[in-house]
Amino acid sequence: MKASLTHLERKKALWGCVFVAPAIILILLVAVYPLVQTVKLSFYEYSLLAVQDQKFIGLKNYDTLVHDTRFWNSLLNTCLFSLASVFCELVLGLILALIMNLPFRYIGVVRAAALVPWAIPSVVSATMWLWLYNDQWGFINIFLEKIGVISQFHAWLSNTDSALGAVIISDVWKTTPFMALLILAGLQMIPKDMYESAFVDGASRFRQFMAVTLPMIKPTILVAVLFRTLDSFRVFDLIYVMTMGGPGNATEVTSLYAYKTLFKNLDFGYGSTIAVSILIVIALISSVYIWTLSEKEGRT
Repeated sequence: MKASLTHLERKKALWGCVFVAPAIILILLVAVYPLVQTVKLSFYEYSLLAVQDQKFIGLKNYDTLVHDTRFWNSLLNTCLFSLASVFCELVLGLILALIMNLPFRYIGVVRAAALVPWAIPSVVSATMWLWLYNDQWGFINIFLEKIGVISQFHAWLSNTDSALGAVIISDVWKTTPFMALLILAGLQMIPKDMYESAFVDGASRFRQFMAVTLPMIKPTILVAVLFRTLDSFRVFDLIYVMTMGGPGNATEVTSLYAYKTLFKNLDFGYGSTIAVSILIVIALISSVYIWTLSEKEGRT
């Protein structure tokens, strides 16, 4: 009997491998192989504008990257974009999630309406905001002039002082619902009897939020912040459509710099090096978040 069970288990494992194999092969072809090739090219001098073949140069591309002021400027823009957008999305997403968690009539309609910005494709959203920011007949200029905030129309996306902030506002509008959706899932996991006990103890609504709600959704918030940080650090389409990295590289993020180096300058060696640098930074961010989550789980 034991031998037959072992044979059955082996048969199940074999068929499991057969069914999983196509997905694994697809992942290897689509994700792993391009990643390996990118890392490999980062050690080569390889430009389609030159006639020579790939030339192995070791860490020369990385040495160039360390001294590349444009790269560091793009990395700074990426960090500013990521920090500002994720912070605003966290605050607004938490408020929106608390509203969507309230038990009132037509709450389903409110939740559906709140998710509309997130459902819009990024390119469509970026184009829409491009029109809103138009310096001649954009709605934002018209509205701000009507309420007396500005005296004349402002070229928001053509000014180095306002371009990055304008792009951040566009990203916050689109992705706040995603943050709210994740936090809402955490809110709905909180047992109702915890609020009842706090109410019996005489805790106010604010005290209930600080003592019950916030501690219970901290893991959810950390996961939501991780997802959004990684996503915002890889931002490309929004900035590509709205500013192309301008004016004067004021909104050029690292992924856009890598794209320009790879597909406009056709420098596959150095462009791959920039792409690998993005991978390294994202891996470091993920490691910090995972370590933080593990520490919290260990203490609990």
